[in-house]
Amino acid sequence: MHASLLGGLTARQFLSRYWQKKPLLVRQAVPGFTGPLTRARILQLAGRADVESRLVRRHSNTWHLAHGPLSRQTLAALPARNWTLLLQGFNHVNSAADALLHQFDFIPYARQDDVMVSYAAPGGGVGPHLDSYDVFLLQGEGRRRWRVGPGTDAAFRPGLPLKILRNFEPRDEWVLEPGDMLYLPPGYAHEGVALEACFTYSIGFRAPSRQELAGDFLDYLHDGLALDGMLADPDLRPTSRPGALPPGMLSQAGRALRQLAWTQDTVADFLARNLSEPEPHVVFNPPRPALGAGAFAKSLQNRGLALDARSRMLYHGNRVYLNGERVASQSVGKNDLALLKGLADRRRLLPGTRVSASLRSLLRSWYVYGFATLDSGLQR
Repeated sequence: MHASLLGGLTARQFLSRYWQKKPLLVRQAVPGFTGPLTRARILQLAGRADVESRLVRRHSNTWHLAHGPLSRQTLAALPARNWTLLLQGFNHVNSAADALLHQFDFIPYARQDDVMVSYAAPGGGVGPHLDSYDVFLLQGEGRRRWRVGPGTDAAFRPGLPLKILRNFEPRDEWVLEPGDMLYLPPGYAHEGVALEACFTYSIGFRAPSRQELAGDFLDYLHDGLALDGMLADPDLRPTSRPGALPPGMLSQAGRALRQLAWTQDTVADFLARNLSEPEPHVVFNPPRPALGAGAFAKSLQNRGLALDARSRMLYHGNRVYLNGERVASQSVGKNDLALLKGLADRRRLLPGTRVSASLRSLLRSWYVYGFATLDSGLQR
């Protein structure tokens, strides 16, 4: 972590004083930072089908939203002012953005989302809005003015393709220059407007809503559900009130549904699977051609291995999860488990690391699927 990243605060001080509590402005959080992107490159990426992009244009009080991939004609016809191009998951396609994301490794990967990059022409922005996640807004090339205030009124302007706040009352205002950074907790209203053509890199940390989490958990329980038998009433008697719910059926249903119990271990398994699941649009790129087992073993020793930027890896206790799946327990011995936990924490195995034959086979399967790559040997 850069010494300047949090403005002289330690990670512990930042988390206790600001995280999910209040904004923090850091001047020159990354000194000399201008970012890895150029205007030509971001326009090129916006035309790719494997990159999630959005184009926001404003004409007076009217807003327009277009989802990518964006055609060359659309991009070539952009005016001189009042538009913003947003690329989600930039760290998936750019190693410098991935390294930037990992400057924040003092925050658990279970909370990590991605790096979104915004390129705005002068006057460009997406209007005053609220985010449901924690975000560090790192200014690249150019300048952007931010106005920020507590999100006490979440009503949106009707009839717009964006969730723009109807009543926005900023409390603070700052102009960010290259290398400056603004942290905002969830639910803090904010608006950024480009004073000149500029880039902003948004390092986001997700927090699933309780409603979303509950729905996903019910789906998880359903996938493993196996209740035998049917409701039965062999002793049914005639009724003069056929519209009434039968007491016996109610009792049987209650007994059946009480079998839907879970433990903290069940919750941990669900959460690790859920939070390590890549976004639906993510596509992995397997190597073509893939190395055979012998050549892979030699390269693993000489070069080491790194998780692909798209891969999500978590662990809990003796369980390890990659991309929404639990690693088969029979593939993981005691020494293997320690190595896999280290891979989850550091996202790479160093060259020369001794691995068992079974773990090497598991790692090769990840390499073949594109979940991991043979490393260049360079440290982050």
